[in-house]
Amino acid sequence: MDRILSADGTPIAYRRQGEGPPLVLVGGALSVAATDAALAALLAPRFTVITYDRRGRGASGDTGGCAVAREVEDLAAVVGAAGAGTSVFGMSSGGALALEAVAAGLPVELLAVYEPPYTPGTSGLRFKARCTARLRRLLAAGDRGGAVELFLSMTGVAEETAARMRRSAVWPELEARAHTLAYDDALLGDGAIPTVRFSAVAARTLVICGGFSSAPARAATRTLAEALPRGRHRTLTGQMREVAPQVLAPVLTEFFARDVYAYGRAS
Repeated sequence: MDRILSADGTPIAYRRQGEGPPLVLVGGALSVAATDAALAALLAPRFTVITYDRRGRGASGDTGGCAVAREVEDLAAVVGAAGAGTSVFGMSSGGALALEAVAAGLPVELLAVYEPPYTPGTSGLRFKARCTARLRRLLAAGDRGGAVELFLSMTGVAEETAARMRRSAVWPELEARAHTLAYDDALLGDGAIPTVRFSAVAARTLVICGGFSSAPARAATRTLAEALPRGRHRTLTGQMREVAPQVLAPVLTEFFARDVYAYGRAS
């Protein structure tokens, strides 16, 4: 993997593959560049795809710790390394990061996000507050495994599945990244969609959700799309929070091909 220094001197590791216009993929909670390998491979015939290890994960450093502004700077450094005309796709909380970066002035013309996990509404904000408080307690106590289990439960993973994962070879890697769950939690704030801040997002933005995702998740993506000045919404039939790369890739390819007619159809 190549490396570039973020504004605070933190090394950020990234991987580049494919030919064509540059496209940066921003992973969600606990993910690393390798997590997006299948999607990147499907996009590589049309784009130069850049995947990266977010701060505190994989081969990247963690100089500045937990701050939304630092992660925005990291993404800006990766986009700068990708070159002019870069587009961005963000998965889950990676979508929230991408939106924050573009709202802060990252020069991106085309942006797509898949189910940024905002939880608007009274019950959603209460849920987010409880999860934030519990996550902070677990991390403060050094209970990395408990923090990962909390994240899995929040994303709908059954207890039996989580128990099997604890016994798998991947579990130590997840625990090693557990402290970065605080970074994703910070990106989501209190759970509300920051409509005022996102009014500064000038990029054409495609907000995607799965047709089998929960009703609150689908509703949140529609509210988000409506809050963005140039937002459009699309539902992928049969998909859930864990979207199939072979279903997502054609949608992203169409959108990022910069075809205005195709963009209009995405609504």
